[in-house]
Amino acid sequence: MQIREFQQIIHKTYYEKDKARGTDATFLWLIEEVGELATALREGTHEERAAEFADVYAWLMTLANLCDVDMEKALSKYSGGCCGCGKIPCACVDEKP
Repeated sequence: MQIREFQQIIHKTYYEKDKARGTDATFLWLIEEVGELATALREGTHEERAAEFADVYAWLMTLANLCDVDMEKALSKYSGGCCGCGKIPCACVDEKP
């Protein structure tokens, strides 16, 4: 499945509920899912980790939908490699990006 296709499925499935909830509350749901992912990374099974990664990704897409961001287009930021040095693999000397 392509990124845009997944985002459209999330939009069709949840947009009306998400719109009613609003951006702030939706962001809090995303953060809650990130917390669940953190727990799964520390002590979960592979299946639990995979499920939490999926949940975080879905909530991120939900938030992108509310903000009218096309994630496939936004992710092109990384299509040439590192967004800092432009290399694959990253050759930045700093810890970030």
